[in-house]
Amino acid sequence: MTKRIFRSILLVVIPVLLAGLIIISGVMYSYLTEVQEAQMLSELSLAAAGVEQKGTDYLSAVRSKDFRLTYVSSDGTVIFDTESQVSNMDNHANREEIKEALLGGSGKSSRYSATLTEQTLYYAKKLSNGNVLRISIDRASVLSLLLGVLQPIAFIFLVAIILSVIIANRISKKIVMPLNELDLDEPMKNDAYDEISPLLSRIHRQHKQISMQEESLRRKAEEFDQITSNMQEGLILLDSKNTLMSVNSAALRIFDRFCFNPGDSFLTLDRSHELRDALAQAEKDGYCETFLSRDSKEYRVNISRIDSDDKPAGYVILLSDITDKISAERSRREFTANVSHELKTPLQSIIGYSELLSNGMAKPQDIPTFTATIYKEATRLVSLIDDIIRLSQLDEGVQMQTEDISLMPLAQDIINQLSSKASEKNVSITIEGENVDVRGQFRLLSEILFNLCDNAIKYNRQNGNVAIKIWQTDQDVCFAVSDNGIGIPKEHHSRIFERFYRVDKSHSRQSGGTGLGLSIVKHAVAFHNGKISLESVPDEGTTVTVSIPK
Repeated sequence: MTKRIFRSILLVVIPVLLAGLIIISGVMYSYLTEVQEAQMLSELSLAAAGVEQKGTDYLSAVRSKDFRLTYVSSDGTVIFDTESQVSNMDNHANREEIKEALLGGSGKSSRYSATLTEQTLYYAKKLSNGNVLRISIDRASVLSLLLGVLQPIAFIFLVAIILSVIIANRISKKIVMPLNELDLDEPMKNDAYDEISPLLSRIHRQHKQISMQEESLRRKAEEFDQITSNMQEGLILLDSKNTLMSVNSAALRIFDRFCFNPGDSFLTLDRSHELRDALAQAEKDGYCETFLSRDSKEYRVNISRIDSDDKPAGYVILLSDITDKISAERSRREFTANVSHELKTPLQSIIGYSELLSNGMAKPQDIPTFTATIYKEATRLVSLIDDIIRLSQLDEGVQMQTEDISLMPLAQDIINQLSSKASEKNVSITIEGENVDVRGQFRLLSEILFNLCDNAIKYNRQNGNVAIKIWQTDQDVCFAVSDNGIGIPKEHHSRIFERFYRVDKSHSRQSGGTGLGLSIVKHAVAFHNGKISLESVPDEGTTVTVSIPK
């Protein structure tokens, strides 16, 4: 803007200077011409009076560098000239000023030189004897006058331009300074030119509108961040060039990142061939689904292409954790296979011995053994079916009646039930702590304590011991079952509560059981919204702790 003002001032100053020069030159030239013509007429009158009295003698005595006198007869013959020889001069009868003087008593004319830099002015007057006296003078033309004063004019013009530049620069800065000092954040508080008040008012209205839009966008961004940050699924937004626009916290956890930089390539987040191929497939088909493994977890990845004006504008990547689903499916398959195996084993024994008995192939002395085996396997089969039914009820979340249960009498009752089994291995069972009540389902709590104590006896050593401890905290009722038996290797801790999972299958077969006890314990604790933890060291013993909210 400063340059525009500066140029505008110069564009005004230069034409004004030129116009002033032309006008002044014209006025001066006109004035000088009038003065010169008046002087010529005065000189002509004096010369005419002298010639009237003395004739050519008067002209011979006249010597002037400013003007020239020519005496011409009525037929145009030059009688006398103050500057040239009469014999060398042409007849002047056809000269304009001579013709006018002969006809009207006086005449006037002017003629330019070949270069147009000089102009000769002629005045002629008819005398009483019929002859004509002419005076002439050379004067500079306007062009010659301008050329003569060119140097001072150029100096004046240069000084005027310099002054104009200085003044224009100062004026432009003075004009622009208030504009540069405008506070556009608070436009209505400016004390500037009245002419820009409408502009400031419009800026103020636009500020209010922009502030409202920014607030709306901020709220929407916060809502979007709040929604995406609380999503369990990972969400990634990419633009058409596969650069990151948004990555929620779940996706950062999946890819083991703490943060991301918008504008970075997707490759900074993940470089796996699976996702790159999936992105290429989504770019081609508009959608792609694939699976990804990260840190022992499984994810289903859905990639959708977003189009705008029939062109890819970006991609939405949704990562869903399906580890539990896959684990459940694997458990279901394993459970089905294990149930089939566990049911088939006792049934085969029952069918085999029953067949021998029904065919009369059994010896009389073997019949008691066969019938005892059939009874044992049938009992085991019933126990297995009962455990499967119990797990099914717990899986389906069947509602069960709860009541206030005292743990100390319940634990003592469990000890009494297992006393004969403990005696077989010379395992002692002790109980300590305080008698506390908990709200729960009596049968499930009994099964928790029974299974934990049964396992503590079953996997103990000869002359071992089992300890039951009961206590409470401000929030929970807790009990723990500890033994000094064979222990459980650390690599089995994460799977010990799975159905039919056995650390030592041969030992488990010998000691009996269905392989569902700890799984029932886990689900029964979950029914009470409790927590279960395991601490075990091989050859030192195992402690299982259960805490149930009051």
